[in-house]
Amino acid sequence: MADLIVKAAVKEALDDKNVASDFYDALDDEVSELLNDAARRAEANDRKTVQPRDL
Repeated sequence: MADLIVKAAVKEALDDKNVASDFYDALDDEVSELLNDAARRAEANDRKTVQPRDL
């Protein structure tokens, strides 16, 4: 699966913090799970469009 996060954006968002290299993979996994859950909720409501309420 493609990376869902942009490492530079994460580093910028965390400003003055150091970021462990394995943090990005863990974050990518969390985002993937969040997206899959949102897609399932949309499907359960007979929609093809994922909406903010699916989060």
